[in-house]
Amino acid sequence: MNTTYLSETFGLSGRVACVTGSAAGLGFAIARHLGLAGARVIVTDLDAARCAEAVTALQTEGIDACSAVFDVSNADAVRNAFVALAADGWEPDILVCNAGNQNRQPVTEMPVAAWQSLFDVHVNGTFHCVQAALPAMQRKGFGRIVIMSSVAGQACMPGIAAYASAKGALAAFTRALSVEYGPSGITANALAPGFVRTQFTRGLQEREGFDSFLQTAVPLGRWGEPADIAPAVVYLTSRAASFVNGHVLAIDGGMLARM
Repeated sequence: MNTTYLSETFGLSGRVACVTGSAAGLGFAIARHLGLAGARVIVTDLDAARCAEAVTALQTEGIDACSAVFDVSNADAVRNAFVALAADGWEPDILVCNAGNQNRQPVTEMPVAAWQSLFDVHVNGTFHCVQAALPAMQRKGFGRIVIMSSVAGQACMPGIAAYASAKGALAAFTRALSVEYGPSGITANALAPGFVRTQFTRGLQEREGFDSFLQTAVPLGRWGEPADIAPAVVYLTSRAASFVNGHVLAIDGGMLARM
């Protein structure tokens, strides 16, 4: 094995990566994989104690990590956090927008506030973080943005209209960023995971018959795991993907390919 090739092509040494919603679940897996690839990692979430636990867990693996506690839906909080991080030597050149929430309700039963909450976190939250990170990336002439969309942005099931609409908007936002900021040396790509086994999908995991549905709907016949998704973020932020821009990568076990 040529370790020099691997480190030069996929290594992230010297990079600072901010992963939103990364105190647990998929976000933590992404932060861990970026750290193992050599990046210094910023863990962000709403809960300070969970952030501290995540940072400790990363540090025990030799990953240089810190935390920033803020609500992505609060533009001022995001802006202040990024200013403070930069002042402490943690200015991100990799941004992974992963923070999200969910509300499974039919459209006719969904309160306006519930609809708005999903857009506040997924869409507005991503906008706030991207807007805060872009000036430094432009100044450096380098940036990597990875946004968490979903297969739900391309195909849907009942009860997730707000979530699907928000994830579809994020795919469009990704393409817009790639066109607008590609000339500045910044790439923007999105992931569209399928059904991944985390706390976020606990309701589906406990739904009677859902495992049987997955065995039929997903050609690989199983749930995705965080470790199935996180390496794609390493790829998209590494030198290997320097010409990948404006792409939405489905990681769904082949579900969208099935007729």
